[in-house]
Amino acid sequence: MHYSSDVPVQPHAVTVAEVVPGDLLALSAQDVAENTWSVVMHTLPETPHTIRLTLRPPLGGKDHDAVFERSLRVTVGCRRMDVSAIPEIISSDLHAVEFRDGDRVASLRVVDPDAVEESYTRRWGRWYRDLDSGAQEPVSDAELRERAARAVRRGHVVRHHPRPRRSDQVRAPRRVVVTGLGAVTPLGVGVGELWQGLIEGRCGIRELESEEFAGLPVRIAGTVPVDPVGLLPRPQARRMNRSAQFAVLAAREAWQDAGFDPAGTRESGLAPERVGVSVGAILGDASVLVGGDRRLRDRGPRAVSPLTTPMTVPSQAASQVSLFLRITGEARTVTSACASGTEAIGQAIDRIRYGRVDVALAGGAEAVVTPAIMASFAAMRALSAHPIGSTSPSRPFAGDRDGFVNGEGAGFLLLEAEEHARARGARVYCEAAGWGLSADAHHMAAPDPSGSGVELALRRAVQDAGAHIVDVVHVNAHATATVDGDLAEASALRAVLGARVPVTALKGHLGHLQGAAGGVEAVATVLTLHHGLIPPTIGRDVPDDAIDLDVVTKSPRPLPASGDLALSNSFGFGGHNAVLAFRRTG
Repeated sequence: MHYSSDVPVQPHAVTVAEVVPGDLLALSAQDVAENTWSVVMHTLPETPHTIRLTLRPPLGGKDHDAVFERSLRVTVGCRRMDVSAIPEIISSDLHAVEFRDGDRVASLRVVDPDAVEESYTRRWGRWYRDLDSGAQEPVSDAELRERAARAVRRGHVVRHHPRPRRSDQVRAPRRVVVTGLGAVTPLGVGVGELWQGLIEGRCGIRELESEEFAGLPVRIAGTVPVDPVGLLPRPQARRMNRSAQFAVLAAREAWQDAGFDPAGTRESGLAPERVGVSVGAILGDASVLVGGDRRLRDRGPRAVSPLTTPMTVPSQAASQVSLFLRITGEARTVTSACASGTEAIGQAIDRIRYGRVDVALAGGAEAVVTPAIMASFAAMRALSAHPIGSTSPSRPFAGDRDGFVNGEGAGFLLLEAEEHARARGARVYCEAAGWGLSADAHHMAAPDPSGSGVELALRRAVQDAGAHIVDVVHVNAHATATVDGDLAEASALRAVLGARVPVTALKGHLGHLQGAAGGVEAVATVLTLHHGLIPPTIGRDVPDDAIDLDVVTKSPRPLPASGDLALSNSFGFGGHNAVLAFRRTG
């Protein structure tokens, strides 16, 4: 700044003979009205009756000389400028510039001492006023050049600022990539079953036919259709709860999908201490504790298995994955309600970024389709009462949604430092670019209806990815099909992204997999980027105008070409909000 901005312009009439260098000068009443000023840089007597003035716009520009009668009445602004600090600049010739993404074009009305610079940044071949606003229409190169030409004619200086070069001296955190995927879901065992079921719009929600569920008000759930015990070595399977069995199956698939030896770390040429496990779970498997308590009451303490406690703790899934593959770097468990799987992946991203480990298996696992849990959710009026029929009982973002459908399963990503993956020639699905957390601090179960906590997590995930809102091309929504939860999420998505980004919600296919939901939905988001195809949302036969999002329904949709970031949302009871950001590569 070349002046004190809190000093207002106070027009005052004087003669040209009275002006001195530094004066703000307006030559007419119209110039005053339009805030068009010049700064007197030099004064030079021309004749006994005239003076030559050198004038420059107050915020910088080209000088021009003019000769005036000494007696001519002009207006000064009663604000003295520092002439040595006013730059002499000219507008860039934008027609001679070959634009690149990351370039910035700034326009400043230099004749107005109180003007604020207006700038556009190029991203994905288009120009944006604000890269972090979803509510805007970008302009093309041709439109920007035309706007710049008009601005110059109105007294603006337009400058082109090329994309800054990345300094080789700055050491950034390591990039993290996804090289393996694994899943066990109500659509079947394996990533192939999951993806095919999503693309085909199949529903994995089933009737609970076991006698133990008789008499419950709700008897449907998203259950895994295969007994996991038959897919694992029997001695090991007997020492795992159902959640851990799911976790080991999904983690093993991700491990092998990444090209590693199923025998474990050393057989894969890895240092075991440089590999980690990060698993999200709420309870893991509540049935083990319930069964132990039943045996205690029915047959006494000698009937309770010594494995009851180690098979009950939520950390069993992480420990069993670690045991199965001989991973010694770390085996962490994250418990943050239904955001657990997503947060576990986010934490693993950071562990690799900052060099704690080079490789990590991260995701979520859960097996809580038990009578007591089902009865509790029903008592909360949180479960859907829709029957299984022509459409899914779980109806994300639908006008007739009435609650979620409980589910079980596991989803895992194999994460690696990029240089580690490239060095071994691994196939890369995408970059695990960032993540964001927040807390609602609103209610023990209900979401904050304003969506402000969700909005904060969304913005933090994009920022952590080193990206901008305009880079987002897809959102895999949490959308549990509860009335208030879907509205809060939709409100946050509109506030951050506008209504332009295609959204899908997968709980119509799967039900709500609780702590595993974030892991499975992260797998689906990675596959969406990898295949360039967005799975449809099923169960949304009745739209809800209050949602006001571009929800993908009926059939898959190609991923937009302009942009590279996909978000995966998870939100949990108690106000836990977590968002992952994945970036497509290649």
